[in-house]
Amino acid sequence: MSINRVIISGNLTRDPEVRQTQSGMPVMSMGVAVNDRRKNPQTGEWEDYPNFIDCTMFGTRAQSLANYLSKGTKVSIEGKLRWSQWERDGQKRSKIEVIVDELEFMSSRNSNNGGAQHSNDYGASSYNAAPAYNAAPAYSAPAPVVDTSSSVYDEDIPF
Repeated sequence: MSINRVIISGNLTRDPEVRQTQSGMPVMSMGVAVNDRRKNPQTGEWEDYPNFIDCTMFGTRAQSLANYLSKGTKVSIEGKLRWSQWERDGQKRSKIEVIVDELEFMSSRNSNNGGAQHSNDYGASSYNAAPAYNAAPAYSAPAPVVDTSSSVYDEDIPF
């Protein structure tokens, strides 16, 4: 048995590019920068080292999401790894990329990171890229309102 699942969270390194396959299916390509934190052996200080990851999303949702994504947007992506190889100009090339199943906006609506205005009033938005009969995106539900002025005691808990 093997499992091919990956979750990454980072910033888009470029505006997404949308193209279409010969059959007309939209394909969105984007790059995500994810930091790796390591200790510098010379200084002993912790430093961030960026990893640049190519991501690809298929379907009509990819085309729709491209309107809300831009360079610098913070996202969380869940998907699977895919390795591919090809030959160009007589040289063999290969790459590993993430095929996006779900994408969640991590930037807030009011953030000034240069990204597109894309979040709803409830914070982060999540989009499932898997084929679905309901084409409407899944939004996060609002957080419940908790009255912090009242106290809760052990006797109040029913279990």
